[in-house]
Amino acid sequence: MTLDRTAQIFKALSEPLRLRILHLLLLRDSLCVCDLVTVLEQGQSTISRHLTYLKNAGLVKSWREGTWMHYELVNNTPAPLSFETLKNHLTQLPECETDFAALQEYEKNQPRCCQID
Repeated sequence: MTLDRTAQIFKALSEPLRLRILHLLLLRDSLCVCDLVTVLEQGQSTISRHLTYLKNAGLVKSWREGTWMHYELVNNTPAPLSFETLKNHLTQLPECETDFAALQEYEKNQPRCCQID
């Protein structure tokens, strides 16, 4: 891994909303953009822009199901920080605790509009 690549990863981790997105992805196998928009109460373009940043840094990957874009963490990413360490740290932060509670409430009370059966 190069110094530039390492810097790109740390830049991706330097934005609070991107850390919140990563935290939710650490707790679920994958999420749709629509899930993140609802749970994080941000616009679709904002969420998509941050996901693109994370994807360009090699931290997440995406796929399309119909009109819905889904994201998940990249396995075996060459990040200089383990996802498990990041998860353990983020889980302790109040904002991330609030996001996870909102995700659980959302999953319990709303059918996912992106769910394809």
